Amino acid sequence: MSVLVVGSVALDSIKTPKAENPRLLGGSASHAAVAASFFEPPRLVGVVGDDFPKKYLQLFRNHKIDLTGLQITNGKTFHWSGEYEVNMNNRRTLSTELGVFASFSPELPQNFRDTPFVLLANIAPALQHHVLDQMKRPKFVIADTMDLWLNTAMDELLRLLKRVNALVLNDSEARQLTKESNLIAAAEKIHKLGPKWVVIKKGEHGSILSGPGEFFLAPAFPLKKVVDPTGAGDSFVGGLIGYLASSEGPVEANIRRAVINGSVVASFCCEGFGLSGTIKANRLAIQNRIAELEKLQKF
Repeated sequence: MSVLVVGSVALDSIKTPKAENPRLLGGSASHAAVAASFFEPPRLVGVVGDDFPKKYLQLFRNHKIDLTGLQITNGKTFHWSGEYEVNMNNRRTLSTELGVFASFSPELPQNFRDTPFVLLANIAPALQHHVLDQMKRPKFVIADTMDLWLNTAMDELLRLLKRVNALVLNDSEARQLTKESNLIAAAEKIHKLGPKWVVIKKGEHGSILSGPGEFFLAPAFPLKKVVDPTGAGDSFVGGLIGYLASSEGPVEANIRRAVINGSVVASFCCEGFGLSGTIKANRLAIQNRIAELEKLQKF
């Protein structure tokens, strides 16, 4: 197992204009680990309470995810509740109950500490630092972040950027971090903060990959219907690092196709509530969508 995913494991209650689903499997690590599992069996580090449904543990096992690093403690599992508008780009949080996640301190099993590919999913930068302090020379570390940490933990985040190979964030976060309205200029500024690779997500409009001598405009897979975009960003980065870990050769030779694979896995996520769309995917279905994207991009 060459992929380590560290982040939140949660129960999500999601409401859209057409449906409402309570206490679905969610969290950054859950979405990312399942996405990575299509390419490489991952190791998961997180925490849940004793109320965590056994069926979700079985879902992880069905995807060959190593749960040795999943802490199960007395208390309530992290629960998030949110509501989407007709325009799925607009979402509001109804409630956040941290439960056992409030005191989460990721402790890596000894055999996890030499994992070559590490995804620091969206958790506090201080926890991401704590993970890296336990690692033994990983080959590639990618960190995900969000506006909350830009507002509350900027110093820790800036220190983290000097320790990672890649940073993933969305377009508004890139602008907030760099004070640049232009995303190309924003990517250049982020490189100066430390990361060799920068991926800026633009939702339904795809993503931008920037690296040494590299600039790539990656499309999103076009969907006729979006059911629930919760976790799509986590699925994207999980698919990306899973593909990288499963590929021979240097990162530079595989990272463009890794971004495309991540984009396609994220498209499956959007087709169902929680992880119900993602778990319907397989390698053949992913490859078929990539072939469709290639046709759409030729001119």
